[in-house]
Amino acid sequence: MDNALQERLHLALTAQRRAFEAQRMPSYEVRRDRLQRLLAMTRQHGEALAAAMAQDFGHRARQESLLADIFTVESGARHALKHLRGWMKPRRVATPLHFLPGRNVLMRQPLGVVGVVSPWNYPYYLAMEPAVAALAAGNRVLIKPSELTPATSELMARIVAEHFRPEEMQVITGDAEVGKAFTQLPFDHLFFTGSTAVGRHVAQAAAKNLTPVTLELGGKSPAIVDRSCDLGLTASRLAFGKLFNAGQTCVAPDYLLVPREMVEPLSQRLLAEMRRMYPRIAGNADYTSIATPRHLARLQGLLADAVQRGARVLRSHDEQPDDRRLVPALLLDVPLEATVMQEEIFGPLLPVIGYDQLDDALAHINGGDRPLALYLFGSDGAARDRVMRETHAGGVTINDCLWHLGQEEQPFGGVGASGMGSYHGEWGFRTFSKEKPLFIQSRLAGTKLFQPPYGATFERLLALLKRIA
Repeated sequence: MDNALQERLHLALTAQRRAFEAQRMPSYEVRRDRLQRLLAMTRQHGEALAAAMAQDFGHRARQESLLADIFTVESGARHALKHLRGWMKPRRVATPLHFLPGRNVLMRQPLGVVGVVSPWNYPYYLAMEPAVAALAAGNRVLIKPSELTPATSELMARIVAEHFRPEEMQVITGDAEVGKAFTQLPFDHLFFTGSTAVGRHVAQAAAKNLTPVTLELGGKSPAIVDRSCDLGLTASRLAFGKLFNAGQTCVAPDYLLVPREMVEPLSQRLLAEMRRMYPRIAGNADYTSIATPRHLARLQGLLADAVQRGARVLRSHDEQPDDRRLVPALLLDVPLEATVMQEEIFGPLLPVIGYDQLDDALAHINGGDRPLALYLFGSDGAARDRVMRETHAGGVTINDCLWHLGQEEQPFGGVGASGMGSYHGEWGFRTFSKEKPLFIQSRLAGTKLFQPPYGATFERLLALLKRIA
């Protein structure tokens, strides 16, 4: 590691750690002030951030940036401000009869310095939403944003420096080498959003310092279409969920599992909905580009591999844009060994897999890694209950896509290969807190009766405890 880089990171961490040690339990007023500054920063610079994201992507729909990156951070900050006082309060916990008149209290205490490593696909939201939770919990925050969105990352670094002292919150920009060094720092908690492959390396780096981690990863999130669904509504909502941010969303539906006889009619409805939402692809301000030439080449490779293996491609538009806007495509009759069925797609390609019975769909899902999201379309309550019982996923939306991600009253996080830990709302506050149990003993406690020398009294009391405990 470069000595100058190591020194830069060490100084940033040391400054925040010293500041935390001088104020280990920030007051409600201090935390509220930090959240209000973050909210004001987001409101003030929302349009500039959307413009920076458009620059980084080549083109990104302004409305998508304002909804998915700006509004979501504002919403998270407002939710935290509304509930902060209650989250901070020590909580009385039930005390077993045999420990009375002692009492249990649970105290939530900030951890110290939190590191956040954020990705390129939602560069502001996935940096600032964890920061909201960490600041609410009373921590200091260092953020390493993606090098693939340089304009957004530099703007974040500037506006954070304008609204926060570096010992409160700081953005550290740099390339992948900076990111690697960042994850090796001895944080009190490390929060990473990105791919499963990189997440494994992050977890290994953090383990050397025994740093606890939250990993928000991805995977192949399925959408099950049940025979009881409303075909038109299902097609409309799937098209939106898949093509929002051109499919570059960690919870985008990655493939469809559809009753075999419904594959063709649903596919035609999907293509029609895609054309309704995006009458053209080339030059359409509503349709986002693929973020980098490398990502575009990868998606084109996935498509070529599927075709070579016998897949049938249905494109939504008969166009060939000369920029990085990729025409959406459905892939039918895709062999399961095709690369597009092995890797998270992260783009506007959507395999449609036919099934005969629900058993087949469930077996397919459970035969792979546990996904970050699962979607189910249908009105059959028994089928819904069975899918919920017999599958694992980080989160679920029924009869729509993506929207469970926006629920501040629910935890968001992965399971298995799609991640560990959760955040949003109170779950984020708890992630970045040490929930410290306190047992407060009474002067009148009878615990002296259990002290040595042991004898018949001890045996009688132990027998009594076994009966009442």
